[in-house]
Amino acid sequence: MTYDAIILGGGAAGLFCAARAGQRGKRVLVLERAAKPGKKILISGGGRCNFTNIGAGPANYLSANPHFAKSALSRYTPRDFLDLVESHEIAWHEKTLGQLFCDDSAKQIVAMLLSECEKAAEFGGQVDLLCDHEVTDVAYEDGAYLVTANGTLFGAHTLVIATGGPSIPKMGATGFAYDLARQFGLKVVEPRPALVPLTLGGEDVLFRDLSGVAAQVDAHCGKTQFREAALFTHRGLSGPSILQISSYWQHGRPIAINFLPQHGEGWLLNAKNEQPRSTLKSRLKEDLPDRLATTLAERIGIETELGNTPDKALRQAEARLARWEFCPNGTEGFAKAEVTAGGIDTAELSSKTMESRKQPGLYAIGEAVDVTGWLGGYNFQWAWASAEAAAQAI
Repeated sequence: MTYDAIILGGGAAGLFCAARAGQRGKRVLVLERAAKPGKKILISGGGRCNFTNIGAGPANYLSANPHFAKSALSRYTPRDFLDLVESHEIAWHEKTLGQLFCDDSAKQIVAMLLSECEKAAEFGGQVDLLCDHEVTDVAYEDGAYLVTANGTLFGAHTLVIATGGPSIPKMGATGFAYDLARQFGLKVVEPRPALVPLTLGGEDVLFRDLSGVAAQVDAHCGKTQFREAALFTHRGLSGPSILQISSYWQHGRPIAINFLPQHGEGWLLNAKNEQPRSTLKSRLKEDLPDRLATTLAERIGIETELGNTPDKALRQAEARLARWEFCPNGTEGFAKAEVTAGGIDTAELSSKTMESRKQPGLYAIGEAVDVTGWLGGYNFQWAWASAEAAAQAI
């Protein structure tokens, strides 16, 4: 069974690439090992799919080559995808920080992608989607890719790797993309969990008693920082700010939390003048959840009224609250990671077409590639943009 292109993976990138190539008159086969397509789409955004971020740009992505994503992202923008969503009359809303969600259900995005695949027939193209098909062999002979799935042999001059990374293995995610890339001589940047909760050990274990407590903070790792909510868990730290910073964190490095980013330097000294009979604990409770305020005050160790506390001690307390260091001993791994950092080395690919520089007709798109977005719709936008880049070149 021969096609113009075979796409491995029926997720966001794979389905969109198939639809766009099909609408260019190509005969496309999508092979998906799960029983249904778009499984990660369906669970994203709490079931409402955070399908893009209106402000998505190259600065919102991590990669060994930070310039690689520029070409694809500039040629297929969040507005382009939003136009498609609106053409299917899918109601949407914007949450904080430019995040766009379906009003109703993530199922609408999957249905839209499948509808776009069916629309290929109007342009003389064809998209065949075969689910429950596990690829057992891929070979390259005489300029054609020969793919064996469920005992059937399929052929095409173009092969697109869109199987994602190993994050959320319970959804069927694997490192298949990397194995296939290596088979054809492409380098892989060591994959690691990203957008993942961090675990705490040592003295930091005491903070596990705060499980369930959340606060708006600034989370820092090196020169990178995010101001969003942090959540204490029974294993360590989570919440949007921590998930964001986790993509930049490396073993052995501390992260720092500013628990009171809304306050400037000298705020405790001002409180001493204005509320001399208050305590550090009572002052912290004005801005933070009670349990967190109590724990921080106890760790700092100032029990006297502010009016009776030396200015030097208050300045030291301010400094610690503004940069409270934690030393994570790890992450919760791929099982809890929303995405994978690392992947197929961008040096192996054309930034314009996503095609391998050394293996003709081999493309890689989406999460399989070493391009990782922030939390908040950015990874979907990379899926759409990289898929579009490949589809236009197939």
